[in-house]
Amino acid sequence: MAIVSPERLQKPDLSSSMRLHLNGFLTFLSVEKGSSGNTVAAYRNDLQQLAEFIGTIPGSDGWESVDRPAIQDFILDLKQRGYSETSVARKVAATRSFFAFLSAEGTIMDNPTEGLTSPRVGKTLPKAISPNEVDELLEQPARRSTPEAKRDRAMLELLYATGMRVTELVSLDVSSVTAGETSPFVRCMGKGAKERTIPIHDQAFEALTDYLDEGRPVLIRGKDEPALFLNRRGDRLTRQGFWLILEGYARAANLGEDVTPHTLRHSFATHMLRGGMPLRNVQEML
Repeated sequence: MAIVSPERLQKPDLSSSMRLHLNGFLTFLSVEKGSSGNTVAAYRNDLQQLAEFIGTIPGSDGWESVDRPAIQDFILDLKQRGYSETSVARKVAATRSFFAFLSAEGTIMDNPTEGLTSPRVGKTLPKAISPNEVDELLEQPARRSTPEAKRDRAMLELLYATGMRVTELVSLDVSSVTAGETSPFVRCMGKGAKERTIPIHDQAFEALTDYLDEGRPVLIRGKDEPALFLNRRGDRLTRQGFWLILEGYARAANLGEDVTPHTLRHSFATHMLRGGMPLRNVQEML
């Protein structure tokens, strides 16, 4: 059987370390596993797509920095882009095999795909929660007056009010928010480095203003940090940090364990459509 030599990836944002590990895995498939040329090519395409997605995450630093939320976001992104369930399942399987290889090689300490199952045929997008359930969720941080609670309320209100992705949310700087002459709005960088301008309704802006006036000055601890949302150390809050915060409030609101940042994004779109907003307008906001 001819040995298939892995082709070098051409994306400029793929680090030499990431490329080295990826090519090492492809060589392993070809030489040690005896995989066919077509199989190796399929793995290469699937994992290059994963690498490109990881490269869009602010602060990503190679395969070692990939966590479970990043993998879950990748899967959701594939579904949103219209990939068939069969294609998604194949890409998930490739991802699991690759990270199992990295773990066995000692490249990563923790395998973010451990226990991850491939999507089942017929699985749909996350179920939107009802407006009443959204209200109950948003009410949780409003019951406390700590700087962290003011931050959390502002984040949840903004996420639901705009439908932005969690990566876009935690990437916001203070300068991203503008009061505006007629109504406040936020600028965020979406996929493909495309800037979106999204209006903010009064309730979300009130929560954001409260955080900026009374919460953020306490959290920043005198640091020169441009990030809008900060952790307790005064640094930019991470995606994983937000996931844990949302998980805690969802539990407190008795909404179960299936509420994710994407649940709020999906609920935003669903509620806007039910409220009469044209589909095209909703798509533009997303």
